[in-house]
Amino acid sequence: MNAPARPQPSTGTRHVDVLIVGAGLSGIGAAVHLARDCPQKSVAIWEGRDASGGTWDLFRYPGIRSDSDMFTLGYNFRPWTDNKAIADGPSILRYVRATAAEHAIDDKIAYGHKVIAADWSTADARWTVTARLPDGTTDTIGCSFLFMCSGYYDYDNPHDPEFAGREDFAGTIVHPQFWPEDLDYAGQRVVVVGSGATAMTLVPEMAKTAGHVTMLQRSPTYVVSRPGEDAIANALRKVLPDRWAYAITRWKNVLLGRFFFTRARAKPAKVKATMTKWVADNIGAELAKKHFTPRYNPWDQRVCLIPDGDLYAAINAGRASVVTDTIDRFEADGIRLASGELLPADIIVTATGLRLQVGGGAAFSLDGAPIDFSKTFNYRGVMFSGVPNFAITFGYTNASWTLKADLTSEYIGRLLNAMDARGARVATPVPDGAIAPEPMLDFTSGYVERALAILPKQGDRLPWKLNQNYFLDRKLLRKAPINDGVLRFSSPGVGAPTKTPVENAA
Repeated sequence: MNAPARPQPSTGTRHVDVLIVGAGLSGIGAAVHLARDCPQKSVAIWEGRDASGGTWDLFRYPGIRSDSDMFTLGYNFRPWTDNKAIADGPSILRYVRATAAEHAIDDKIAYGHKVIAADWSTADARWTVTARLPDGTTDTIGCSFLFMCSGYYDYDNPHDPEFAGREDFAGTIVHPQFWPEDLDYAGQRVVVVGSGATAMTLVPEMAKTAGHVTMLQRSPTYVVSRPGEDAIANALRKVLPDRWAYAITRWKNVLLGRFFFTRARAKPAKVKATMTKWVADNIGAELAKKHFTPRYNPWDQRVCLIPDGDLYAAINAGRASVVTDTIDRFEADGIRLASGELLPADIIVTATGLRLQVGGGAAFSLDGAPIDFSKTFNYRGVMFSGVPNFAITFGYTNASWTLKADLTSEYIGRLLNAMDARGARVATPVPDGAIAPEPMLDFTSGYVERALAILPKQGDRLPWKLNQNYFLDRKLLRKAPINDGVLRFSSPGVGAPTKTPVENAA
């Protein structure tokens, strides 16, 4: 899909009120929210790639689609009107770009600006942000507030284990994050290594034309099949305006998702039995027990969503199969398993997961001193202790990303307006006493556990607790007082006290 026309990169140091980093789903949404809530603020977006869309432009592997319904993955301000609730990547990309065009966001985006460093000056109360351009030169901009919407994983370096004997394999090895456009897998024997959302997408799609596709997993994953179309949403759109139909469907899906999650946490054994029965009803009890009954409880890791049971259909038709085993080594003709079996392959797809990073991998500093985010505490799921005028969009692990992204942007708008109302230039979360550190994410997925050492911590109480609860976050991020005694306001250079709460802020 062609990217929208891009403004030419600018040179020299300028200043904007808010710099948004990333022109994907989060960044475009943030720009729209700020234009509505803070029209007095100048906003720019720096995007490292040469096109908007983020994940939905980067990933080109077969069948790329959402793993959440679009009525919750879509923005709260712009209805999703396609019939498909579980949407393909190109449809989501069109939605993001149409949103940007509709709200005149395109002109705010500077492409080819890969942010590599950002330094906060206490004396000047501003960030100086440096980006690397495609020709190797750099560009610099100043901003009063830095809003990172660059996602949470490394675009350039996915998790790709060094399997023994990799160089011995005579076929083709590809990683989904760097899918070659000219890869012809028709009639080929394909092994997809992994059992996450990417593998669950690839296997049924590739099985349509491949000779056979095998999903090789180290351990089973929970799988839930849902209709690709939401019948209630499509019916509502026939009798209600799009915005009303969207809002009703969005709330329906949020409530159902929350019920499912809380039920899984309260009654894990019962939910596990129910979920494995659903799988058994589709592919038989033997396969369900062997390949789709995880050792962990539901929602200890993310549950994989498959539309219209497409994975089950591929398995039942004999076009795809699942093997649960570990890899001993790659050989010329395929993968030798720990059990001794050789799994023949012409193509191996290493759908082995993502590599998390903080802030797009840029180097952040305060007055020249590097920031170690692993030593900071999350504040309201938006900011970090000791880091002024800085926010990151980080979505939910148990619900759609955009539910949290919308709330984050709304909160930043409230914060900026509260600062203006009191003449404060700086807002910094400052711990109010000792905080017991906890891992930022209570999740056992491999990509999370591999990154815990670099991620910020969460605390044992609000506002340092990271809520995986949309309803609680709606209350806290939309309604709770900005001046909570923890967020400290100051105005360097104009005589305001440093690290002193602004009284009665909004």
